[in-house]
Amino acid sequence: MLMVLSDEHKEHLSFLSDVDPTVVGEFGRIAVEFLRKGTNPKIYEGAARKLNVAVETVQHGVEGLMYLLTESCKLLISEVDFQDSVLVLGFSEELNQLLLQLYLEHRKEIRSILSQLSPSLPHYHNLEWRLDVQLASRALRQQVKPVVTFKLHLEDNKGVKRARVLQTDPATLLHLISNLETALAELKTNHCRRILRNIK
Repeated sequence: MLMVLSDEHKEHLSFLSDVDPTVVGEFGRIAVEFLRKGTNPKIYEGAARKLNVAVETVQHGVEGLMYLLTESCKLLISEVDFQDSVLVLGFSEELNQLLLQLYLEHRKEIRSILSQLSPSLPHYHNLEWRLDVQLASRALRQQVKPVVTFKLHLEDNKGVKRARVLQTDPATLLHLISNLETALAELKTNHCRRILRNIK
C-alpha cells in the first residue's frame, strides 16, 4: 500500500534535500525523541542556528519527517512501498535509502509508542433495559407516558467495569436507532472501507 502525501507535507519535507545526510539522520533521531518525550523548542533553535535557517523551517522538517515515519508505521508499509511512497518527493537515491533505513530502524519502537498513545476508551460489556409506562396520575386519569430506562455496563482496557443509567422516551429512542442504522450503512460504503483500512 502506498502512502499519499499532501502538498504541505511534501513542502515541509523538501527542506531535507538541501541539508547533509548526517543532518537528516539527526532529524530522524529528533523526530523519534519528539514522539517519546514531546517537542523541545531549544533543539529547533540550536539546529536552525547551525544550519543558518529559520526555526520554523527546522521544525517543519522534523515534524514532516515524524509524520512520514508514524504514518508508515501505522500502515505497516513494506520496504518497497515505502521507497515508492518517497519517490514522489524527488530526493536523491542516497536520501531515499537513508529515509528507508530510518524507517526500518525505528519501526518497532514507533509502533510501540503509538500503541501507548492510543486512548483507552471504555467499551460495551452488557446492557439491561426496562420499559415503564405511567397510565394515570391524580391530575390525569388516563394518560400513557412511556419511559425506556437503560443500564449500560462498560469495561475499560484494565478490566474496570462501570455502569451508566440512561432514560429516554420511545420517540427519541427510535430517532437514535434510525441514526445508528444510517451510520452502520455508511460504514459499508467503499469510501469508509478505504478510510478504515488506512487507519489500522
